[in-house]
Amino acid sequence: MREAKPFCISKWEVWEAYKRVKANKGAAGVDEQTIEDFEKRLKKNLYKIWNRMSSGSYFPPPVRTVKIPKANGGERKLGIPTVSDRIAQQVVKSRLEPEVDRLFHADSYGYRPGKSALEAVGRARERCWRYDWVLDLDIKGFFDNIDQNLLMRAVKKHAKDRWNILYIERWLKAPMQEENGRLVPREKGTPQGGVASPLLANLFLHYAFDRWLATNYPRVVFERFADDVIVHCRTEGEALAMRKAIAERLQNCGLELHPEKTKIVYCKDDDRRRTYLHEKFDFLGYTFRARSSMTRKGKHFVNFSPAISAKAAQAIRTEVRSWKLPQRSEKAIEDLSRMFNPIVRGWLQYYGRYYRSALYSLMRQLDRDLTLWAAHKYKKLRRHLRRATRWIARIRKRTPGLFAHWQMSVRHGSAMGAV
Repeated sequence: MREAKPFCISKWEVWEAYKRVKANKGAAGVDEQTIEDFEKRLKKNLYKIWNRMSSGSYFPPPVRTVKIPKANGGERKLGIPTVSDRIAQQVVKSRLEPEVDRLFHADSYGYRPGKSALEAVGRARERCWRYDWVLDLDIKGFFDNIDQNLLMRAVKKHAKDRWNILYIERWLKAPMQEENGRLVPREKGTPQGGVASPLLANLFLHYAFDRWLATNYPRVVFERFADDVIVHCRTEGEALAMRKAIAERLQNCGLELHPEKTKIVYCKDDDRRRTYLHEKFDFLGYTFRARSSMTRKGKHFVNFSPAISAKAAQAIRTEVRSWKLPQRSEKAIEDLSRMFNPIVRGWLQYYGRYYRSALYSLMRQLDRDLTLWAAHKYKKLRRHLRRATRWIARIRKRTPGLFAHWQMSVRHGSAMGAV
């Protein structure tokens, strides 16, 4: 008679976890095994994960460290687990998430089912109209500095399955493997890049910030996307007091506010006309600041609104340049559409939700590159950029659905017309 496993984990759960990991793609871990390599012996590899997790004998390998350059010149360390480890983490996450997500605050938006970054941006926009001041929080090295003992207390409080607790603790203690092969023990933090890390981070900040703030300052509202936090205040004095109180609270939880990046912002508009040191802030790829707007009746006014940030816009410019469209003369325009239109559509859907006209100059760059592509591809258009521009304009008029930004130009008039 076959001995029963100590932990009740179904093979179906492992299969579903594998499908999610495959959909999310991702790089290889310390074993250099890709998803494609894993799938060569798929049935055997999945059985091995299930067998070890069910028996309590699953031990995670080290996490590969990858350094990602920051825009400010620094570096962010990402932890890349192996494919097998990502699947195992997904099994745990799928069990734990329904238990803890229902406890989370309504204004916690990051990495949660049914929540989105755009929803957070929209709520921040609405509240900036109601509250004169914003406290823009930056938690220094959040993922690297999470107190593991406090985190495990929260996990043990809510995890119904003992194996969830066992494996989360093992993942937190798994060493990091640097690029030179050196193993670095980890006594705090959870690797940014792990499948379970966003859920664990939300659980930690639920107690360290969300619940604490709601209990002690119920009139103060906020939006949080993982460790990116905006707090709304009625007065400058309230903002100063909240900055001090939050800093003390986070310090008690082993975290620190970044002294330079954390700032108090005045939400300046037509009715708020004083001058202040900080009158704008960035949140989830959008810059909030005073902007000229127009009512439905055509009256101009100034309000405090979000539009694509300079950092996000520069990232789009860099991405478009990397496509090297003018040099792809072997491709038909329909090929270019299939290759790049899904990316353009994603940009428009996200950054075009608020103050869409801020995208026009970026999309004109794309049209300029398409014009240069046409001039390189067709002899009759070479050395005749105006003629190439008109040719692209005729294609745009005839098939506006070929590129997502062409549809934007049709709906919003001639702002995209000139290339």
